[in-house]
Amino acid sequence: MSNRLYRLIVGLILLTGLYFDLPELIYVLIVTVLFEGITNLRIPILVSKMRGITDDQAEGILGLPFQQRFNFDAERAWRLILGGVLILVYVIFFNTVWYLAWFMGFAILGAGLSGVCPLFISLKWLGFR
Repeated sequence: MSNRLYRLIVGLILLTGLYFDLPELIYVLIVTVLFEGITNLRIPILVSKMRGITDDQAEGILGLPFQQRFNFDAERAWRLILGGVLILVYVIFFNTVWYLAWFMGFAILGAGLSGVCPLFISLKWLGFR
């Protein structure tokens, strides 16, 4: 499983949970991405290892050279940021900034469809591995 497919699935789950008003589904998504970010046990890596496929480190960076400044994976940081922002937007301040959860869902879905995630590229530009 590639990170691109993972983002597509996460975006679909988030938009489905928002559209059908399924808070339990969104809570499971939040717990899952935070668990993956904290433990670095990521679903795409586990599925790829089970299928016997090696992980492609150059996926999603558009062939751009980035200088590594931090010894921390950008994918891991992406998951921690996603989980933290979803907690703020959906759990704590949903009545005032409900539209941000929708924006995140469409942005993540677009990243999954196109393979270009602006947040991931920004994290790589900042120096994450």
